[in-house]
Amino acid sequence: MSEPETEHLHARVASSIADIAPESWNAAANPETRAYNPFLSHAFLKALEDSGSVCAETGWLPQHLELRGAQDETLGCMPCYLKSHSMGEYVFDYGWADAFEQAGGAYYPKLQCSVPFTPATGRRLLVPEGPYQQQNEQFLLHAGLQLCERIKASSFHITFLTEAEWRYLGSLGMLRRTDQQFHWCNNDYATFDDFLNQLSSRKRKNIRKERGLALENDITIELLTGSDLQEHHWDAFYAFYSDTGERKWGTPYLNRGFFSLICEVMADQILLVMCKREGRYIAGALNFIGSETLYGRNWGCLEDHPCLHFETCYYQAIDFAISRGLKFVEAGAQGAHKLSRGYLPVTTYSAHFIANSSLRQAVGDYLEQERQFVEREQNILKAHSPFRSEN
Repeated sequence: MSEPETEHLHARVASSIADIAPESWNAAANPETRAYNPFLSHAFLKALEDSGSVCAETGWLPQHLELRGAQDETLGCMPCYLKSHSMGEYVFDYGWADAFEQAGGAYYPKLQCSVPFTPATGRRLLVPEGPYQQQNEQFLLHAGLQLCERIKASSFHITFLTEAEWRYLGSLGMLRRTDQQFHWCNNDYATFDDFLNQLSSRKRKNIRKERGLALENDITIELLTGSDLQEHHWDAFYAFYSDTGERKWGTPYLNRGFFSLICEVMADQILLVMCKREGRYIAGALNFIGSETLYGRNWGCLEDHPCLHFETCYYQAIDFAISRGLKFVEAGAQGAHKLSRGYLPVTTYSAHFIANSSLRQAVGDYLEQERQFVEREQNILKAHSPFRSEN
């Protein structure tokens, strides 16, 4: 991979997002010419760090890259972390780590470009559009590879990037990986019934049945955003989130302080769906609001009720997206059960550099087969779309 002709550029490593001016980061991450992604905002990443959810002790040491020009102005950024494990990434490389370590290598530390604990697609080479965009993106990539070498990391992983970035990085020699999620698309629906009317009769009836079952046992649902969000809501939600996290991972990724901090700075970009029964909250789902997309993030409950998860996470999200005129709902990682509820399979992308040539060759061979498997599975799933055949 040849180095770009960029004598006037230089990159620096920031050990905290606070070391990069918010206006500089946001101008690169969420320029006005692109759809707003809340997870790329300086405020979101700073809340992760300020709360202690992201730090060396949790295995996420910030190593953000900032690209600067001849006048020391910020031209681009990358959210990067030195990782001592592979948890909280949702692109699984445990097998690669095991194989390398069994062969006598050290897979950790590794360098990760991502938004921690957030399996949501977004740009990773954060460079505004312009005549030097590709040059600056290539410089950022080289800065990441140089950082990987300097800190003796085994590998450099860029996860949940856009398809355009994935293709570009593949052309520069990085290994390419695919996976899938299930997203809902708003085809200019005015109401939830408009959406239902596009489904097959059986799927339509099933969703109506599930929505009815979810609200049995005198369960009510509250949608909270902006100034409606209060600390007692976060106390309740954190109890749900912690219970789910402890059962899934042993330790929840996000601590209680994160939710207070994020509410202070991004309340208008938060949708909290809370379920109440007999005067107390029993379940909830956290969503973040972009300019085009509603991102479902976390769910938890203290009581199990039929179909309450589907109602809280999927159907309420669709209702909200329609009311706001949002184009998409991204409901998080995995879950083929979302297909029958109107969420269709889409491809997610990641790119990888592995320093050791033998491991790189083995992983490259594996990824070629994996991409074919993902494509075949998507074709099968699309053939079972819940939408009427004429659509």
